[in-house]
Amino acid sequence: MEEQAHHEEHSSPIITESTAEELDNVFENKETESIEKVEAALFIAGRFLNLQELIMLTDVNPIMLKEILHRLEKKYATGVLRLINRSNSWKMDVIEKYHYLINKLATGNAEFTKAEQETLAIIAYKQPIKQSVIINIRGNKSYDHIRKFRDLGLVVAKKSGHTLDLSLSEEFYEYFNVHNNNDSIIGEDKFEELPADPSPAEAEQKE
Repeated sequence: MEEQAHHEEHSSPIITESTAEELDNVFENKETESIEKVEAALFIAGRFLNLQELIMLTDVNPIMLKEILHRLEKKYATGVLRLINRSNSWKMDVIEKYHYLINKLATGNAEFTKAEQETLAIIAYKQPIKQSVIINIRGNKSYDHIRKFRDLGLVVAKKSGHTLDLSLSEEFYEYFNVHNNNDSIIGEDKFEELPADPSPAEAEQKE
């Protein structure tokens, strides 16, 4: 009996102080790597990512991911960068004070021509607006502008009779870092000389 107890005692794994320290280091390194993965994914994406997307991108398990997001929110509570949580989706963004810099880059001529910016501005100001009305105001070239905005996901279109109703998408507000209100790319004063909207019948004839 004594011999059996002695055997069991020696056969049990012994975790020494150095082994425990090694394990701590392994877990700490794994945790650091996971935090860096999540941080990198948010920084590179430049848009809102939900939990499912973050799990797919980083391979971090959901429990650890939530803890990491909580830590990152604290980490970025001050400074130029912020981690924004909106309906369980997260995005890395600069503080509002510097949004004008992003807007300048996003609306630069390299991204959109002046004509495209003006067409997009009318949609932003008048939405929801019929495509036929845009064509009446801006000319047939606007078909190409509208197609580009839809391809980029900035504008959504719904069938309305023989034409389309155009509105800004959620992606538009994220893309230009503006709030979903009466903000527009070009101020209201730019629209003072625009012709009045034609009647639906007139507009659809022109379509």
